[in-house]
Amino acid sequence: FGRLDILVNSAGVWRAAPIDALSLADFDETMEVNLRAPFVATKAAAAHMGEGGRIISIGSNLAERATDTGLSAYSASKAALVGLTKAFARDLGPRGITANVVHPGSTDTDMNPAAGPHAEHQRQKMAMPRFGTADEIAGMVAWLAGPEGRFVTGTALTIDGGANA
Repeated sequence: FGRLDILVNSAGVWRAAPIDALSLADFDETMEVNLRAPFVATKAAAAHMGEGGRIISIGSNLAERATDTGLSAYSASKAALVGLTKAFARDLGPRGITANVVHPGSTDTDMNPAAGPHAEHQRQKMAMPRFGTADEIAGMVAWLAGPEGRFVTGTALTIDGGANA
């Protein structure tokens, strides 16, 4: 004991609206939760991590490309998280701490249910037309947190059923 081994930054908000309808408050909240919170949590956690520590953030495949209208704040926040994570990898790598992002695509969650109003539209964009599961995303997080992920850092791993293929 006496140290922290793994941090998973998993909080996120989604405020979808075209730029002319997106409020500054919604933009700020998106950046606060999706970008600032991982920064604050990582800064605090890294102070208690040593060799073998893992920082894993949950991003989104929408960081790689905005597939629809109304995604400016969300996509920007998740793209910025990639840049932040790459910087963490550089800053913390000399201490033996890795930092990575897992980019889920459409995943069956309360925030984006597989039976929700936008589900069919999302399925049409996937090479494998189904939503991912929380267990599939957790499996990648567990792999990065385990011994197999010890030399993987500064990377964004996309798990999206081929939506960005």
